[in-house]
Amino acid sequence: MTTAPILTEWTGDAFRPIGFAARECDKHFVVGQRYRMAEYQDRSAASHAHEFAWLKNAWRTLPDDLAAEYPSPEHLRKRALIQAGFYDEQAVDAGSRAAALRVASMVRSREEFAYVIVNGPIVLIRTAKSQSRRAMDKAAFQASKTAIMDVIAAMLGVEPETLARSQVAA
Repeated sequence: MTTAPILTEWTGDAFRPIGFAARECDKHFVVGQRYRMAEYQDRSAASHAHEFAWLKNAWRTLPDDLAAEYPSPEHLRKRALIQAGFYDEQAVDAGSRAAALRVASMVRSREEFAYVIVNGPIVLIRTAKSQSRRAMDKAAFQASKTAIMDVIAAMLGVEPETLARSQVAA
């Protein structure tokens, strides 16, 4: 089965795949077999660009006590995604607290954006969910965008609407 939506055109009688999608359909579908279709709402490039604009501006205005924790807008975005609940989690039972601390140290050295928690012998490794177009549809992206805006606004002590209106100077 394909993993990405297939671009089609309604001809008045049938949906016809556009461009390379026809080759993909030939690879994945059987002529004469029935398939369910659903409309896919692609998110706008403007919404995507808006997130990175306000995020960069917010990062530039971090107070000194937070700036060291977030050396780039990407660090801020990924940590906010995790804080907002948009993360994948892996639990590792290291057997002892001492071993868990060693595992956590190793993970932190290899996974720049991971949030690592040690709880006794257990190491929880949280990584931010991808916001790529392939990973998140329009609704999921908007939900994650709103959630990280709320997290970052709270960090800065401003209203989310203030971040939404912010523009990045060139």
